[in-house]
Amino acid sequence: MTDTAQPPSPVQQSGAQDDPPTVPLPPVPAVPADAPARALSGLETREVTAWFGQRKVLERVSFTMRAGEITALIGPSGCGKSTYLRILNRMHEMVRGAALAGEVLLDGEDVYAPGRRPAEVRRRIGMVFQRPNPFPAMSLYDNVVSGLKLSGIRASREERDHLVESSLRRAGLWDEVSNRLGTPGGALSGGQQQRLCIARSLAVSPEILLMDEPCSALDPTSTRRIEETIAELRHRVTIVIVTHNMQQAQRVSQSCAFFLATHDTPGRIVESGPTERLFTDPADPRTADYVNGRFG
Repeated sequence: MTDTAQPPSPVQQSGAQDDPPTVPLPPVPAVPADAPARALSGLETREVTAWFGQRKVLERVSFTMRAGEITALIGPSGCGKSTYLRILNRMHEMVRGAALAGEVLLDGEDVYAPGRRPAEVRRRIGMVFQRPNPFPAMSLYDNVVSGLKLSGIRASREERDHLVESSLRRAGLWDEVSNRLGTPGGALSGGQQQRLCIARSLAVSPEILLMDEPCSALDPTSTRRIEETIAELRHRVTIVIVTHNMQQAQRVSQSCAFFLATHDTPGRIVESGPTERLFTDPADPRTADYVNGRFG
């Protein structure tokens, strides 16, 4: 790939490859949660550079997120971590003026290749946001199954019932809400709402689950429960999490990437590798300074 000082032309500009509204997604059957374990998927980026308008926010980010691992993205605010996360499932292009160069490979296939449908990419690579965003007036049951219709997934009532229970169990919420599935999603506590959002993401059987600071708005007890859920999910889905909490990164992740930007340079990965090594024996002094709280 050749370097460019300016954003690329609109092949990957915001909205350039949005789904044609007249072409429905092909229906696929719901996948039961107790089906035999599938092979886990990994993600890789090659030379990813990103812009918002003329402002370059990431430059030549190449990184591998290995299947079956929890990967933590760390670094100070404004270094491009969340932008990078949104690039992974094609949410970056939803921002007006956003542009991208490089490749994002899911099991070796570029999710930005011509003909790849953004909605299908986002089904396979799910997202949990910083603040819980359940549909507040929709019941817990309907919140969980809401992604099925959006993803074109057919399911009978029996399959939906099974999917709701299995998804809520995997999100660590079933025991707390099983007797009130008709309750509005907005009636739950903040931590419960976040686990409901995780269940909603899991219901469409993603291969990758992206989490953008999922515990930043939660109390310590809710944070601990979310971390337990993340650890339990590792064997079913590959997870990439953005966090500013260094203790959390150490607790939940197996690999880690440290992002850094300056006032005159866009975000880059300074160092990546096994989490334990980055926190105990980093190769770059900037990594050591950050993980030990000397800046950021």
